[in-house]
Amino acid sequence: MAEWPDRGQRPDDDRTRVMRSPEPGRPHEPGRGPQPAYPAQSGPADPTQVSPQPAAAGGAFSQASEQRAGSSGQRSGRVYGRERAGSSPMRPLRAGRGGDPPPEDPGGGGTRGRSRSGGGKRRPLRIILMVLATLLVLLLVGSVAGYFWINGRLVAIEGVLDDYEGRPADTPGENWLLVGSDSRKGLTAEQRRKLATGRAAGQRTDTMMLLHIPAGGDRPTLVSLPRDSYVPIPGKGRNKLNAAYAFGSGKLLVRTVEQVTDIRIDNYMEIGFAGFVGIVDAIGGVEINVKQDIRDPKAGINLKKGVQTLDGGTALGYVRTRATGALPDLDRTQRQRQLFGAVVKKAASPGVLLNPFTSLPLASSATDSVLVDGGTGAFDLLGLGLAMGDGPITTSVPVGSTPTLPGVGSVIQWDRAKALRLFQALREDKPVPKDVLLKS
Repeated sequence: MAEWPDRGQRPDDDRTRVMRSPEPGRPHEPGRGPQPAYPAQSGPADPTQVSPQPAAAGGAFSQASEQRAGSSGQRSGRVYGRERAGSSPMRPLRAGRGGDPPPEDPGGGGTRGRSRSGGGKRRPLRIILMVLATLLVLLLVGSVAGYFWINGRLVAIEGVLDDYEGRPADTPGENWLLVGSDSRKGLTAEQRRKLATGRAAGQRTDTMMLLHIPAGGDRPTLVSLPRDSYVPIPGKGRNKLNAAYAFGSGKLLVRTVEQVTDIRIDNYMEIGFAGFVGIVDAIGGVEINVKQDIRDPKAGINLKKGVQTLDGGTALGYVRTRATGALPDLDRTQRQRQLFGAVVKKAASPGVLLNPFTSLPLASSATDSVLVDGGTGAFDLLGLGLAMGDGPITTSVPVGSTPTLPGVGSVIQWDRAKALRLFQALREDKPVPKDVLLKS
């Protein structure tokens, strides 16, 4: 008979016992005998199966297996030290992650069923990503289409920013000249009566403001240029600032402002009465803090002191009225800055830009009534609105005196020293000195 190895050198356990036949004279323990992996077959053995010991070891292996199979009608054995029941032949376990067998699928699908389940969980995420990608593409296409649509509708004033001899050099930041004219173009007779605009012929400037947007992204500075400012007009002598527009429209007005401020204008925008009313109405009105009761039949308003929402017609009367203060022109410029800042801030807010029911009417009203220089486009207007989002620093040109001059009437003369410091700060893209800023 075969010699058995020294049990002291290799301790007997379930793993070694399952591979051996019992020792001579020692009965086989029930349930501990080896189990053949497959029925006997010809050909090479499956390398993944556990091979039984040959019959030369006494034949106990096959006898014990046959006795258990005959008595229970089932094949049993131990798999990795655990009892195995069932009549199907043992198959090799597929290694899972880290060599461990994969967990059984409760639904009986095995690893294939688990893969399908995982795919089902990921499907909603894929759908969400596809929807987001589609919306992003639509937004991009809509933005590009909107850009070309707005650019195609903008009306440009050619030559308003043409170069000329002695024009100031370009400076850091971006400088806008914002002009509100008293043009009644686009207003019907009924609208003129309702808005109390009168029937004045011609076209003059009612509002002029210089907006400086710093290159570093700081708050912009909005400076009112009073229409009655007494300044030199190229080729026309000294006169009120709004006379420059009457003499030579926007082109002569730009040149006059550049000469008296020594600041180069980068963008020009002009809007009339009708356009102003349409823009305010398109954004659903604008909230304004009215500092005093104002009743002015000529401007068509009757306002009470306090915070209130103004529609387009009321807002127009609010910036046109002269029924307040000892210096009505200076009061008007203050209200114009207040209203302009509120309108632009709301127009550039996400609630307006992302809402097609407000953004489309706004774009339509703006492009129908706004005049710009040839180099200003939709992106420039959007940049203007975003720059005004946090609220600009507002002021006016420092005033020295308000004399009445023969043949000209009441005028505003600037405080030359303070005005030079104000414009120098803007030209150098620096904060305006606090003692120059108008206290309001």
